[in-house]
Amino acid sequence: MESGIVFDIRRYSIHDGPGIRTTVFLKGCPLACAWCHNPESQSIGPAGLYRRDRCIGCGECLAVCPEQCLSRGEEGIVTDASRCVHCGACCGACPAEARELVGRSMSVARVMEEIAKDETFYDESGGGVTFSGGEPLAQAEFLLALLRACGHSEIHRAVDTSGLADPELLGRVAEHTDLFLYDLKIMDGGEHRRHTGVENGLILRNLQMLSKLGARLRIRIPLIPGINMDGCNLDEVGGFIAALPSSCPVDLLPYHDWAKGKYSNFNLPFLLETIAPPQEAEVEGAVQRLRRFGLEVGIGG
Repeated sequence: MESGIVFDIRRYSIHDGPGIRTTVFLKGCPLACAWCHNPESQSIGPAGLYRRDRCIGCGECLAVCPEQCLSRGEEGIVTDASRCVHCGACCGACPAEARELVGRSMSVARVMEEIAKDETFYDESGGGVTFSGGEPLAQAEFLLALLRACGHSEIHRAVDTSGLADPELLGRVAEHTDLFLYDLKIMDGGEHRRHTGVENGLILRNLQMLSKLGARLRIRIPLIPGINMDGCNLDEVGGFIAALPSSCPVDLLPYHDWAKGKYSNFNLPFLLETIAPPQEAEVEGAVQRLRRFGLEVGIGG
């Protein structure tokens, strides 16, 4: 596949793998995690962004909407999500740039042009490119084409993944990946489904497979109070990782609510309204608990 849907490209990233990196965010994800920091990434198609603080109330968007799914409300322009087809007409008409269509089709060549801009920084810092999302494996052929292109240019390649993918496909991706940033969220299958929308059996089996293949892995665990920070879950996580065929470091990612505003801008409900970020002592407690399993554990960005 020579093109795919990209919703962001961030340069000079230092939290998505070693060194200075360019992170390419692909749209589409089979999970719907309650704490997702990129809710606009979950659907494969474009998502409509509305910044209420920029809206001047001129009504230009209402006039051009072919589906007539916009109306005036007490807090600005209201979108009927059931009727919106994300055509982008309202975005083009908005003089205040309060509206934006997030997600655009890009060719492999065009993405590589952006990646190539920072090759000097990759070389100097030991960095490279990270493909994230959403779930980059949701656009598997596009991802594979990008990984091959980076390989031809000798650029280090990392894939940030939930691990929910066909094992054969994941094995193909592993052949062209230098590092997996592999998310491990909740060990209990029922609780995993409750908070992410999917079971975790395939995710766990795929992690074991990659470890057996000798793929380089960093496991990333989000820490969300009241969801996965209890001692039982942490002990199960620690035991599972310690039993993998090859050892790999662990990064703990403390939950924060910085993305709360995004949910409002994308007309989506924010499900963790009552959950506060973990205290420093709680995070350190999780670090120490996992280290008891002989794991290399740090706190990520």
